[in-house]
Amino acid sequence: MAMHFRFNLQLFADGKTEPATPRRREEAREKGQVAKSQEFNTALILLAMSGLLAINGQWALGRMIGFTREVIGSGLAGVEFSLGGMQALQARAVLCILTVAGPVMALALTVGLLGQLLQVGFNITGEPLKPQLSRMNPIEGAKRIFSKRALVELLKACLKIGIVAYVTYAAVRGDIRRLPSLLWMEPVQAAAFTSTLMGRIGLWIGASLLAVAAADYLYQRWEYEESIKMSIQDVKDELKQTEGDPYIRSAIRARQRQLAQSRMMQAVPTADVVITNPTHVAVALKYDAGSMTAPIVVAKGAGFVAARIREIAADNDVPIVENPPLARTLHDAVQVGREIPAELYQAVAEVLAYVYKL
Repeated sequence: MAMHFRFNLQLFADGKTEPATPRRREEAREKGQVAKSQEFNTALILLAMSGLLAINGQWALGRMIGFTREVIGSGLAGVEFSLGGMQALQARAVLCILTVAGPVMALALTVGLLGQLLQVGFNITGEPLKPQLSRMNPIEGAKRIFSKRALVELLKACLKIGIVAYVTYAAVRGDIRRLPSLLWMEPVQAAAFTSTLMGRIGLWIGASLLAVAAADYLYQRWEYEESIKMSIQDVKDELKQTEGDPYIRSAIRARQRQLAQSRMMQAVPTADVVITNPTHVAVALKYDAGSMTAPIVVAKGAGFVAARIREIAADNDVPIVENPPLARTLHDAVQVGREIPAELYQAVAEVLAYVYKL
């Protein structure tokens, strides 16, 4: 005999099933919660540094060697071994270091900022720097250590180590037999060979890490979207905060309709004619040849409202004319306070002419 069991799957869910609203995304962004991959910035900086080393490495090496030869070869002979002389020598050394390292630091800073802008745009917030007592909780710390994010970071680190090891071997495999000859090379030649080799290794590793960064960014994007999801109750609460309670909004709209209807009824005594259907629809028209280009609908309605318009018109001696087709057309096509369309001029003019004869 087969036995059937029923489970409420909602018991296993956290209730966060709705996509984040624009306000929820804005709040998360203000708190520094954005989708970004640190690997992307690392790969860009490594590519930029390797490219700079390949292009500018020879010049930087020559600059440092030239300064060293200048100081050791002839500079020390004319240096006064005093505080002033040592400060001047130190200033020359700092200037040489800045000349070589300055472009490297400037490029690293520029590329890092560019990577940040490409991923999250311009966003400055101090929320992540604020102290949080929850970070000092050992239980919460243990949860973070053994969390899904920690496992993903571990797998990502292992993948990067494997990629770096393989790419490094592939980059030096063609020159591996030349490496022992570095022991007998001139220092300048050895430094030039090493800088070229390091530049090539950096470019290969940077390109490989860029592919890893692309996959990591997609994962970070998915995880971010999951983290900011909202429950149905959260969406309702946000709607109440931004637009007010729905019952209050409904009451406000009802009151607005009541006021608009009251103003409309006050305009019925000023009308020139009320066109009816004869009982279901009523439309009140007003026309002043001196100030209007066409008749204006000052009131309209169906059912109880139409009956009320007819009642007020009768009490104020406003002519009531039965013309069902015209009444229905005016009721459906013209809003209160608007002029009638040109295609109805003839029909309305005939009604007004009849009224003026009376």
